Order: sequence, then structure tokens, then C-alpha cells
Amino acid sequence: MSIYESPVRTLAGEPGSLGDLAGRTLLVVNVASKCGLTPQYTGLERLHEKYADRGFSVVGFPCNQFGGQEPGSAEEIQEFCSTTYGVTFPMYEKVEVNGPGRHAIYTELTAVPDADGEAGDIQWNFEKFLVSGDGEIVGRFRPRTDPEDPALVAAIEEQLAR
Repeated sequence: MSIYESPVRTLAGEPGSLGDLAGRTLLVVNVASKCGLTPQYTGLERLHEKYADRGFSVVGFPCNQFGGQEPGSAEEIQEFCSTTYGVTFPMYEKVEVNGPGRHAIYTELTAVPDADGEAGDIQWNFEKFLVSGDGEIVGRFRPRTDPEDPALVAAIEEQLAR
């Protein structure tokens, strides 16, 4: 199964899939509003704004599996992200990224190893996956990797140049 095929809902409750973004380079991130890494929203939004016109999008999936750091409703999450960080990139329903309730998209994503060759469970909030325009998962960046880290930016630019 491709990450494009799994149904998802937007934070507004509308049905969809990542297939709606097929052809764009994506950075898929599990996010949380009450995490020490939450300020990464600033860098994620800057990336989204900088590269959107070149076929790039950040995609956020709220997750409450790590320390209960995303307890809010869809409306509360949307309000927090837009007013606190000015988030304009697509945000989807709250999902589980690990364990028996893992969303199908994350089943695909977690099969991909990071730069150290380690695949498997998400370590914490703000783990990032780079997806090519044709849906291939081409990079995995752990939670503490800043969204504007030179290696991540170079990987995005490499995908956009294809």
C-alpha cells in the first residue's frame, strides 16, 4: 500500500488522503502542541512557505502518544497552530504513530530507516519523513533534527530539483 492510498481526515473533519497531494514533495511530521519541540512549528512553516511554489508541502499529523502532549480536540489544535505559529500547511486528524492502533500511513513511514539505518517506531513528537513527488519515502529525520537543518534542507532541495 502507498501512503497516498490510506484515507485520512483533515482537522476540519473532511475526508481525504495524501493522494490529494500527489506530485508534491512532502515532509510528513507527527506534531504536538505541548512538547518541548513544539517551537519546530516555526521552522516547518518557514519551509512550507519557502518551497510551496516549487511543489513542496509540510503535512502535520497530531499525535498524543508521547507524554499526552497533544490532548486537544481538532478545533483546539487548529486554533493553537494558526494563532501561535501561523501554520498554513495541511494538518490532518490526530493519529497513533506506534503500536497496534498505528495509522496505515505510519506503518509505511516507520518501515524506512533513518541515516543510521534504524527503522521502526517513532521516537517522539516531530519525527520527519521526506516523501518524493511520486510517493517514495526518501528520508527520515529524527525529532531533534531542526526543520531548517542543512541536511534536511538539502534533501528537500534535491527532491525539488528532480
